[in-house]
Amino acid sequence: MSLDYTDRTLLQLLQTDSTLSLDELARRTGSTKTPIWNRIKKLKQQGVIQREVALCDPDALGLTACFFVLIQTSEHDADWQRRFLEAVRSRHEVMEAHRLAGEVDYLLKIRVADAKAYDTFYQRLIADVKIFKVTALLSMEEVKYSTELDVGADG
Repeated sequence: MSLDYTDRTLLQLLQTDSTLSLDELARRTGSTKTPIWNRIKKLKQQGVIQREVALCDPDALGLTACFFVLIQTSEHDADWQRRFLEAVRSRHEVMEAHRLAGEVDYLLKIRVADAKAYDTFYQRLIADVKIFKVTALLSMEEVKYSTELDVGADG
């Protein structure tokens, strides 16, 4: 899909603050409301804009512990993978899950209240699926966090 400068600028603005009014978006892109509204509608229809959400502060919600969980499995059959993916996707503690190339098979990002809550998550996960090796890494400090993708609006 081809995005022009206005589309890219719109995406950059919306990723920073999706509550900007059509008037403000039009002003910042040098356009008017109707063409901006049409562009946003088109970007949604084409799947470029997947959804609009509110980002919550995990600390304010008591989810102060962030763990990165490295999972190695000796199982690679379709049934195991189906059960594992079902277990991971159904758990609200899992913020992200990635299947990897290399020694580690999966990487999970988990947000929980504390180490005890992580252990509860871990015990439930291994009760659901057989896992060869699990390594949990506690994030001591979040150095950078962003949900914004580089759309090249300023380049």
